[in-house]
Amino acid sequence: MYLGMDIGTSGVKAVLVSEAGAIVATAARELALSHPAPLWSEQDPDAWVDAAIGAVDDLSARHPHEVAQVRGIGLSGQMHGATLLGVDGRPLRPAILWNDGRSQAECGELERRCPSLHAIAGNLAMPGFTAPKLMWVARHEPDIFERTAKVLLPKAYVRYRLTGEMVEDMSDAAGTLWLDVGQRRWSAELLNATGLDLHHMPRLVEGSEASAVLAPNFAQRWGMAKDVVVAGGAGDCAASAIGLGAIAPGDAFLSLGTSGVVFRVTDRFAPAPASAVHAFCHALPGLWHQMGVMLSAAASLAWLAGVMEVPAAALLAPLGDRVDGPSPIKFLPYLDGERTPHNDAAASGAFVGLRGATGRGQMVQAVLEGVAFAARDNLAALSAASGPITEVDLVGGGSRSPLWAQICADVLGIPVHRVEEGEVGAALGAARLGRLAVTGESPAQVCTRPRRLASFVPRASTVSAYDEAYRRWHELYPALKESF
Repeated sequence: MYLGMDIGTSGVKAVLVSEAGAIVATAARELALSHPAPLWSEQDPDAWVDAAIGAVDDLSARHPHEVAQVRGIGLSGQMHGATLLGVDGRPLRPAILWNDGRSQAECGELERRCPSLHAIAGNLAMPGFTAPKLMWVARHEPDIFERTAKVLLPKAYVRYRLTGEMVEDMSDAAGTLWLDVGQRRWSAELLNATGLDLHHMPRLVEGSEASAVLAPNFAQRWGMAKDVVVAGGAGDCAASAIGLGAIAPGDAFLSLGTSGVVFRVTDRFAPAPASAVHAFCHALPGLWHQMGVMLSAAASLAWLAGVMEVPAAALLAPLGDRVDGPSPIKFLPYLDGERTPHNDAAASGAFVGLRGATGRGQMVQAVLEGVAFAARDNLAALSAASGPITEVDLVGGGSRSPLWAQICADVLGIPVHRVEEGEVGAALGAARLGRLAVTGESPAQVCTRPRRLASFVPRASTVSAYDEAYRRWHELYPALKESF
């Protein structure tokens, strides 16, 4: 048996996977976000740990025999979060998350301090990344910066609490702006540009390598053996790729989670910072990937559901499984700013075209379409960087909706495939990395593709209408940028 844990933004998921690769059981715990000031987004690091332990406690209570057979554990996690630890290994402040936009000024300063940033890190300096966050802390909370002994990403902090070891994998480390992504090692030059050095960083391993052993107290708590291996694991998107079997150059998927991602595997370090495309290490040695990133995908629908005080499923139900054409109103899904292609932390969400007769269904449809249009922006950016993407698998919470899948196919103009276990792809990928760390098997043997549940192809009756709707939607950001 193998255990995968995904330390997400809205919750922690844990999955138990058999030797045959089947999901035996799942468990989840919700997490709360804090927004103490405009553009800020923070979480309590210990809440991740409590949620992870609680999820495994749940699995252990329901499936004690199977949990006792776990040989390897893999961790997946939300990327970029700055978890600052003192010399005692305890957090000095709440973690600053991936969707926090406070460090825009520090991004410009980092670009000026380190002209070689793009060549080494392969990415633009964006507020979501970890390095600018530390520069913000140095400027606004100098006492905390001076007391910082280690900087960990979310899943690395959970690993530390479960094993006592401070270790990070290449895919997650690539999202800090401190990694030499091509060479897969920390860059002293980039660290120095932010007032840090190699001593502030955890040890690096590949995602499929053993990183540590589960601490005896947790092994005893869950009835496991004393030598359970914890793998390097992966950032959430790379872990989702492992769960989808996206391990060959050219493999691609679209994730509609809290954030949204268009992801493609590459066999080399292929930076494209001019279009705000991310270039990161994959979770397996010798592979990299490119990503276009939207900061608010399923989060946009969750926001609307919260405002209207109606469950998201109830918002979607009246629309059925497909619509005949675009909504008459438009929605910009920039509730937390945007990365690809705008790199604008100040960008805001907007409804455009509201009338007195506008109904709730039209607004819900506009949100789904706005996210799909943003995904088309990302698809265009990746296609310009490395050639066209001809089809995508669909994962994340948004993959549950056939309506959203069909809208994505119509807007993107390519087939979109809903896949089995698409909602737990990152946790499944983490479990597979845990297995690889134990067995040393070939990734191709373990990282197989999931069964496709349904395929959605662009409909000739709607594609041209969505092309025109996208063109008009695309004009909104530059028209509204100054108002942001």
